[in-house]
Amino acid sequence: MSAPPIPTESSGPADAAPGADSGGAPSRSPRAQVVRDALGVGVAVGLSGFAFGVTSAGAGLGLGQTCALSLLVFTGASQFALVSALGSGGGPFAAAAGAFFLGTRNAFYGLRLSQLLRLPAAVRPLAAQWVIDETSAVALAQKDRAAARLGFTVTGASLYVLWNLTTLVGALGASALGDPNAWGLDAAGPAVFLALLAPMVKGRTERSVAALAVLLGLVCLPLLPAGVPVLIAALAAPLVLATGRAWPARKAAPGAVPDQREQDQRERHRRERDQRDQPPQEQGQQGQARQEEDALPHRRNGEAAR
Repeated sequence: MSAPPIPTESSGPADAAPGADSGGAPSRSPRAQVVRDALGVGVAVGLSGFAFGVTSAGAGLGLGQTCALSLLVFTGASQFALVSALGSGGGPFAAAAGAFFLGTRNAFYGLRLSQLLRLPAAVRPLAAQWVIDETSAVALAQKDRAAARLGFTVTGASLYVLWNLTTLVGALGASALGDPNAWGLDAAGPAVFLALLAPMVKGRTERSVAALAVLLGLVCLPLLPAGVPVLIAALAAPLVLATGRAWPARKAAPGAVPDQREQDQRERHRRERDQRDQPPQEQGQQGQARQEEDALPHRRNGEAAR
């Protein structure tokens, strides 16, 4: 495919390349941006299927069993928990129960995504197979429903295909690949999550939830089985929201984004200070104007009732 023509100084508006702004620089469409980000997540996390294939084969599972887990379960945390428990000598029922318990978080993702995506009933059973951490993170990061659907679909399709392919390759070449941790593939997932979450952690509440989740995870990590600290860390969000405030700071950090309550309080204090500094006559006029402003919604409600 040939590249679009580059506008020159002599070319007018009609000669400008499609998608170029007034300065001649091409602008990336929002749709292309969503596809690029979704593919980046799918490729980065999908490569860690190598590690699962090697780990599963090392735990004694056959090629068919390993591939069936990736095809049917398709949630990395539960898959790793299952093969790790089997590899350490645990019973199959206990291993399956732990993997199931760890995978229940996807049900909570589904509750939110069902409202956001509003997919047709015919495709919901198929889409449910792709409701995992990565697809949820990409979909929830979008600004509208169309972009969320696109991000969910591209992330799910690319990750599902690549995860299963790398699982197969990892299981076939387990002896040749050696220790999967030496490849550093286990760091791909956390790195992608940090990149997705960083732009969302803006306000004081978000930072408090993130800090409490990290603290809970680090405390529980050496004490509880694999996967359980993640579920306990997820309690940070309801804990912070239930208290209404998290570790209140006397002074906001530089560059922090204040929440709506702080903004309203500052605006009220500013108005009171300005009113004290004004002459009495102007204070009375402004007070009357505010009273009329406050009474306006009540008048409209009364007229609507009549």
